[in-house]
Amino acid sequence: MSLHPAIFSRTYPIGRVTEALQAIRADGFLGAQMNLSSFGMESLPDQLDEAALTEGRTEAARLGLTLSALSGTYNMAYPDASERRAQRPRFVNVLRAARAIGAPVVTLCTGSRHPTDKWAAHPDNSSSRAWADLRAELDWALAEAASLDLVLAVEPEPGNVVRDALVARSLLDEVGSDHLKIILDAANLIGVGGLDRQADIIAEAIELLGPDVVLAHAKDIDPTGRVVAPGQGAIDLPAFVSALVTAGFEGALVGHGFEAEHTTLAARVLKNLCRIRP
Repeated sequence: MSLHPAIFSRTYPIGRVTEALQAIRADGFLGAQMNLSSFGMESLPDQLDEAALTEGRTEAARLGLTLSALSGTYNMAYPDASERRAQRPRFVNVLRAARAIGAPVVTLCTGSRHPTDKWAAHPDNSSSRAWADLRAELDWALAEAASLDLVLAVEPEPGNVVRDALVARSLLDEVGSDHLKIILDAANLIGVGGLDRQADIIAEAIELLGPDVVLAHAKDIDPTGRVVAPGQGAIDLPAFVSALVTAGFEGALVGHGFEAEHTTLAARVLKNLCRIRP
């Protein structure tokens, strides 16, 4: 599908998937990045509700919604190997769920050495040990994904082992798998410290990662770093989308991080952004 407005399903505090999808479509979105919480399950469940998965796939098709991805995030660089291994059966359930709902991509968290927050920075994130642990976890996950013909997508996150576009490029080159791709989020790349050089940061990211981007996040932040609805903050989203389109990106432009009360506004902004042409 060509560039289209989408949203994180968990933006809507609704645990029944048909109602969540109907709300997404009513607001004007054409796609969604799903979380199993929208199906009434845990994000990484011990078991799957097969009936809810079937119900969701059927309703998405009826509404004309594209389910672009499913969240499978856990801390892939957590310092305790036994804890990482304990998440694996649940992650396999996410892969199975992605196949069941027809979502071709499962999103990951490359993780942090932080003991309580997988998104928080830690000085050991740049260590060789953290990299080795992430690689071992990723190699396992990629084998599982390949067996189901799914793509795994990582996002450069400032608090994670894969913290920027350059590290993401290194990971892609080292792994060398067609089943590993990139989520690009302008706000995460730029941050508060990069607001005065957005164009350069985005240009570098597109040059390094453009052909491997499978999802784009339209997150926006104000000058203090607070996440706001798309178009209400300091990120130059039109420039970001223009760079993506010029690089040949086609797919979901996903809004997230804002309150449910702003979903209609977000849909309107994302629709306009999706009209951008090279």
